[in-house]
Amino acid sequence: MPAGNQCDTVTWRGGTPVSSRFDDPYFSLADGLAETRHVFLAGNGLPARFRDGFHIAELGFGTGLNLVATVLAWQGAGVPGRLRYTSFEAFPMAAADMRAALAAFPGALAVAGPLLSACGAGARRFAVGPADVTLVAGDARETLPGWPERADAWFLDGFSPAKNPELWSEDLMAEVARHTAPGGSFATYTAAGHVRRALASAGFRVERAPGHGAKRHMSRGILKDAT
Repeated sequence: MPAGNQCDTVTWRGGTPVSSRFDDPYFSLADGLAETRHVFLAGNGLPARFRDGFHIAELGFGTGLNLVATVLAWQGAGVPGRLRYTSFEAFPMAAADMRAALAAFPGALAVAGPLLSACGAGARRFAVGPADVTLVAGDARETLPGWPERADAWFLDGFSPAKNPELWSEDLMAEVARHTAPGGSFATYTAAGHVRRALASAGFRVERAPGHGAKRHMSRGILKDAT
């Protein structure tokens, strides 16, 4: 992962990586890959919206599972061209832990070789199949405001708002909206009221949707047209 950032330390709970810093799992204990597909892909209307140059941005890179699931979805849909994927991460996971986490999903691990090699070498820009990936190191509250791009879809995948409130603040959600292309979307596993209100205040049309597995609800939304 990018040099100069402190790696998160990981403990393991039934084969699922848990952040020692935030005491929160990196993905669902039930089935992390199914969760990613339900929450972040389907929640953003993907793969139906994919097109050449489509740009996904993410808060919280974690194990890289969301990226790998996205690549698999793109390939499965037979979309021509290239995908852009930008992820903001303050506390990267060590490449060895990333490999161990992805090993739970053989289909994901099969395409993750370039990701693991790049992260092991500390690369910030690399390709994984059709995806051109940029990892932005550091606190998103500092790095996102100066980011010169806008995303077509956002994966909001920080740790639980109760344990990692920095990634769910009203100011940061406003920056997410400011860095969203017209008609762009977001999806997140959390249905916390203060998060939904912050995203609505930022300009998204927010709705609560069925969550993954035992989780009753998640949130998704579309950026409102400027008036």
